[in-house]
Amino acid sequence: MSFGKIVATLVTVCVVAVGVGVGATWWFMKEGGIATAEAAPARERDNRVYKYVSLDKVIVMLRGEEGEPVPHYLAVDLVFKTPERAERQTREHLPFLRSVAVKALSTLTMDKASRMTVDELTASINEAYAHQYTSDGQNQPFVDVMIGKLLVE
Repeated sequence: MSFGKIVATLVTVCVVAVGVGVGATWWFMKEGGIATAEAAPARERDNRVYKYVSLDKVIVMLRGEEGEPVPHYLAVDLVFKTPERAERQTREHLPFLRSVAVKALSTLTMDKASRMTVDELTASINEAYAHQYTSDGQNQPFVDVMIGKLLVE
């Protein structure tokens, strides 16, 4: 075999190898490839679009001690983080969500409410919603509840 034929064969093998590499990379990167198919659920979770639905002015009279002359109140604005596809359902549930929040918060005393952190209060409200939706046999249309404004007076 001559030197020219050896060089031509090596160049051909290199070009074919690069072509196979590019083709394999394209296959695994394209939509529907093996690597992408396994990563699709994670990508969907990471790129999920959320909407924020507000429930303003949830006002609850706090329980006081016996003989206490002045009533105390807790006012809170809640914000529901909901997937875009469930925004309408969350908005439709707002009267129900207000009722559950009032029920959960009305058990607090002034002393207990003033000692709770925002995170503790948020956790108790999230727990109340999770419990209520579970007992009703429904799925929550929102992912999380956040406190937008809090006033304990």
